[in-house]
This record gives sequence, C-alpha cells and structure tokens, in this order.
Amino acid sequence: MPNVYRALGDSTRRHILSMLKQGSKTQKEIVEAFDISQPAIKKHLNILLEEGIISESLNGKYRIYSINHNTLQIAYHEMLQYIGELLDDQLVSLKNYVEKGEFRDEEK
Repeated sequence: MPNVYRALGDSTRRHILSMLKQGSKTQKEIVEAFDISQPAIKKHLNILLEEGIISESLNGKYRIYSINHNTLQIAYHEMLQYIGELLDDQLVSLKNYVEKGEFRDEEK
C-alpha cells in the first residue's frame, strides 16, 4: 500500500493533486501555480511519484504528471478497511462495557 499519509500529509502535495484532478499538467504548469522554487516542487512531485499516487511521462522535453487513479482507489479501500477494523474494535469494547452493566452515574 502506498503511504497515503506521507503523500497527502503536506498541503503543497494536496494542492498538486487538486490541480491534477482537473487533468494532466506539465512540471512547468505545476511550478507556476506556486510561490516556491522549482526544486522544492520537484521534491513534492518525487514523493507523490515514490508513493505511486501520480505518474510521470515524457512528451518531447516536457514531463507530464497525471493522477494514478488505480493506486488512489486501492489506497482508499485499504484505508476504509483499516478504519472499519478500528471502529469494530471500539464497538466490541462498547458492547462488552454495556453488557456488563457498568454504567457510571454522572451525578455522584
């Protein structure tokens, strides 16, 4: 599973993904949308590439970036499963607590 938390943990990377949601972009188009340096943007793009969230292709001298929808979909489903398991554990704990009749009296 890609490390979605690493990929989405930064607002710049989330903004890049929002841009790519509208369609593929060149590196130049992405750089021009920010007030930070091209090397800084390249580092963010590399993290997204490493996690498989985006893909890169060459068109002549231009690098074109696109969202890798399949990877995002897999990561989304795995995250949902993980969160579901966490909630299931909490619900089992609550069920056991309620069945034991251990109610706290808030007025005491």
